[in-house]
Amino acid sequence: MSVIVVNTDFVPGKEVVAVLGLVKGNVIQAKHLGKDIVAGFRTIVGGEIKEYTEMMSEAREIALKRMTEKAEEMDADAVVNLRFMTSMVMSGAAEILAYGTAVKLK
Repeated sequence: MSVIVVNTDFVPGKEVVAVLGLVKGNVIQAKHLGKDIVAGFRTIVGGEIKEYTEMMSEAREIALKRMTEKAEEMDADAVVNLRFMTSMVMSGAAEILAYGTAVKLK
């Protein structure tokens, strides 16, 4: 069974019967130098910096997967109140943190 993940404080049609605790997953992601240089050129001409969009998308998926794995280790049925947070660690590298509350459902 896979863990249900929602960004609300409830799962429609289900009742939360136990709060198991906070679960989180994070990753610090960077692009290699070649793509970083291309991204730098894009800042000059404007528009979407696709290299960083891709980097952040990959990082969100990894952080979400790690958080879900923690919930599974706790035998949770769901994670409610999913949130993402990001911070720049250094130029060209960012941390993504996914966190929420692991719960048991009825």
